[in-house]
Amino acid sequence: MKVLVVGSGAREHALVRALSADPLVDAVIAAPGNPGIAQVAHCVATPEGITDPEAIATLASELGAGLVVIGPEAPLVAGVADAVRAVGIPCFGPGAEAARLEGSKAFAKEVMSAADVPTGLAHVCTTLDQVSDALDAFGAPHVVKEDGLAAGKGVVVTEDREVAMDHAAAVLAKPGGQIVIEEFLDGPEVSLFCLCDGVTALPLAPAQDFKRVGDGDAGPNTGGMGAYSPLPWAPDNLVDDVVRRVAQPTVDEMARRGTPFIGVLFIGLALTSRGPKVIEFNARFGDPETQVVLARLQTPLGQLLLASAEGRLADIDPLRWSDTAAVTVVLAAHNYPGTPRVGDPILGIADPEGDDATGSTAYVLHAGTALDGDGTLVSAGGRVLSVVGTGPSLVEARDEAYAVVQRISLEGSHFRTDIARKAIDGEITVAG
Repeated sequence: MKVLVVGSGAREHALVRALSADPLVDAVIAAPGNPGIAQVAHCVATPEGITDPEAIATLASELGAGLVVIGPEAPLVAGVADAVRAVGIPCFGPGAEAARLEGSKAFAKEVMSAADVPTGLAHVCTTLDQVSDALDAFGAPHVVKEDGLAAGKGVVVTEDREVAMDHAAAVLAKPGGQIVIEEFLDGPEVSLFCLCDGVTALPLAPAQDFKRVGDGDAGPNTGGMGAYSPLPWAPDNLVDDVVRRVAQPTVDEMARRGTPFIGVLFIGLALTSRGPKVIEFNARFGDPETQVVLARLQTPLGQLLLASAEGRLADIDPLRWSDTAAVTVVLAAHNYPGTPRVGDPILGIADPEGDDATGSTAYVLHAGTALDGDGTLVSAGGRVLSVVGTGPSLVEARDEAYAVVQRISLEGSHFRTDIARKAIDGEITVAG
């Protein structure tokens, strides 16, 4: 089977790496990919971009792809999966209507209400007066979300009412801008991916990511600065409970509406004092959680995603997982999550599949990288690299990741130093 992976980030690098290890996958092609992906797969240019449905469908046909895997959210919302399926190629990713679960937070809340999914109370606002009333109704901390896609950076959680109003005003100033004000959900957060085929929801291992830019969750939200799996502090029944109360009812509701959900339902949860509640849905694999989840998955990924695309998840054998832990640390460019500086040389990356000279099991996944005119690897985005460490425990996996991060040189770059630290120190507790 030939697999086409659409996207160019560290998530896609992780997907390509895992797909390449599947014995039934003959070739992996990435569109457009990045310099790291090019070391393990063939990369093809996408002159029309990756949000042009017909262009991606035509490319998949010309390549003779047996499966298309769409990484980012923008092409899903644009209807790329619909176009691929229309030319008869199995596609892992929801159609445009189903992808509205991520494309519109207001729509996601509507679906959760219809499916009786536990989530926070919310008000959808189109004016600043409505925003003001909603902030007063819920009180601080204020949770202010841009309704549409915002690359993980459209959410502000703050005690400062003025900051909340300023964010809302900036969003409402955009054409069609809409704001969702939510009650604050206490408790530790969990990311759970469920593979869906329109009928069945099959959970992967949970992970926890780190959204804020600085140590101790300081600073603004980012697309994600690191993640780890497994979660030693999570309740034993958490995954089964979330599938029963969240994933399966959502899949059933989407099917009832005539827009079956095929792909990854990414469930962002808060384990509150009143039980697990949904913070948000995404319609694709999360970045950086994918990096650690796939590092532990032993079931061949290509066969799993094809079964999802073809409606056969109910027939899949129980998933196999490694007993090892995985930790990923994101190396970000100068000024990220603001406008990042690009074009800086990246030095110190060893063999991307591990540094034999040191015996490290860590590996480097590329995100915002490019080759300059001289063939030098340079930064080309906000999140530049994801370093994944694995080991028998979170302690060892974390040490492996940070050892490699420390050897990489990128002027002005920064990373969090506390990924997985609280879990290792036993500082995370779940109410009840």
